[in-house]
Amino acid sequence: MTTPDQLAQELLDLQLDADPVGATLLGVDGRDHLLPEISAAAEYHRRGVAEKIRVRAMAVDTNHAELEQRLTIAVVVQQAQAMVDEIDSAAPEYTATGNLFAPVAGLLFRLGQIPVDGQEQAEAFLRRLNAIPEFTAAAAERHRQGVRAGRVPVHPLVDGAIAHLDELLADPEGDPLRTPELPDPLLVHRDRLLEQVVRPALVRYREVLAEEIAPHARDEQRPGLCWLPGGAEIYHALVHAHTTTDRTPRELHELGLARIEELRARVGELGEALWGERDPDRALQRLRTDPELFFDDGEEMLTSAREAIARADAEAPRWFGDLAAQPCEVRAVPNASESTPIGFYLPPALDRSRPGVYFANTTSPRQRPRYASEVIAFHEVTPGHHLQLGVAQQLDDLPLLRRLGMITAYAEGWGLYTEELADEMGLYSGDLARMGALVQDLLRATRLVVDTGLHEFGWSRRRALEQMRASTVLGDLEAASEVDRYIAIPGQALSYLVGRLEIERIRADAQRRLGADFDIRRFHDVVLGHGALPLSTLDFLVRDQLPATSR
Repeated sequence: MTTPDQLAQELLDLQLDADPVGATLLGVDGRDHLLPEISAAAEYHRRGVAEKIRVRAMAVDTNHAELEQRLTIAVVVQQAQAMVDEIDSAAPEYTATGNLFAPVAGLLFRLGQIPVDGQEQAEAFLRRLNAIPEFTAAAAERHRQGVRAGRVPVHPLVDGAIAHLDELLADPEGDPLRTPELPDPLLVHRDRLLEQVVRPALVRYREVLAEEIAPHARDEQRPGLCWLPGGAEIYHALVHAHTTTDRTPRELHELGLARIEELRARVGELGEALWGERDPDRALQRLRTDPELFFDDGEEMLTSAREAIARADAEAPRWFGDLAAQPCEVRAVPNASESTPIGFYLPPALDRSRPGVYFANTTSPRQRPRYASEVIAFHEVTPGHHLQLGVAQQLDDLPLLRRLGMITAYAEGWGLYTEELADEMGLYSGDLARMGALVQDLLRATRLVVDTGLHEFGWSRRRALEQMRASTVLGDLEAASEVDRYIAIPGQALSYLVGRLEIERIRADAQRRLGADFDIRRFHDVVLGHGALPLSTLDFLVRDQLPATSR
């Protein structure tokens, strides 16, 4: 009889086979020489395996099982279904952009982050470089298949992908694939591969984008999934996969609109405290345009993030019993394009070969707001993703699937929950930094409106940009980056606010049930101490572990 732990391992193996570069970054051995297989045939095979695992998991009788086995089955069922939904979305056919959300640009960035320690890992890295032409050819073929099926990318994003490749090809010395440190005897081999194998492959892929794909790309009037064959069904499945809830796109759209109005009132209150400016529109305009509120240079951005994280690390023991043992470094994004997010996080390797890294996009620093620096650092590092994933990685008694935390609504819901928690912890340096947290809240509410507007209601890219500018403080650069992200990975942006609201609801329920016996450290340890979970499963867990006290 197959156990829950065995099913979890089977599904994890399938996920890591699909993303061997991710496996290397996580410190999981055995795939260090491989690149992802993104052909339609490979994905069809993985889909069949995932569906069989899901069916077998649902057949397991958990009525009398131990708690952790019940949780494992819930994770396996949700993750297997999410994998099926993702494959059914056929995203490689119509995803072409210049940032890390596209197959080729994302691969190049992640390969540049791989730690190389010793001859064996160096040779594995070189095998990966040698396989890049096969990967880019597969990506090009998926785009061609998309053209034949009527599933094509969006023109401005294709232009961005071409511009990104042009930047890489124009600067061989700045190639991110030169970043991993190799033993001296292999450097000549690496440089030969980059010049004779990798660069020609990127040139050919660029030609495919420019000559075969761009002429068929959708214009800015039709960027959403709803304009593609079967797109509405794809989007609904992705919404469920990313949120782990049954909320409909229309419900989420209306929730976002209501939340925006609520938050605007709070912007007015803080605007009055900061500048005597009660009108939320005038306060938001000042946040968009006052040059004193933006960074002078990239190093200042990095220093601000490091100082905020240091404060959070010092305060965390009062709010958490279990803390992440892994360090986290703050680095500038190498070879960043302007469309790369302002900040994001790469988890540490399980084998401790690589620390967690918070990447800040220091491109165009005078367009990056000071007031957002602290809240983003708290979200990405402590008490956010780095703490959550670091605690999970230490849960050696759990299946590795649960320790790696691939459930978007849980992870991003936690990250957004900690932005408000940071205020409770006294981490913000003042009202301006609190305003930064508030405008980040506005951004997440706007994501509900814009993501659903694009993919459910058929908005144009221009209308999405107008909504972003009207409801947030983002300038043209950041607004375009956000909208293009939603176009590239439909539904993912919904997970933040949905996850946060559910975690806040679960916490409020626990506080009502426990009254004076509620312990915030205990609550956080329960939420983080079992790995990533679907939101409904997290609700069950907290009720089970924090039952009402009999009086």
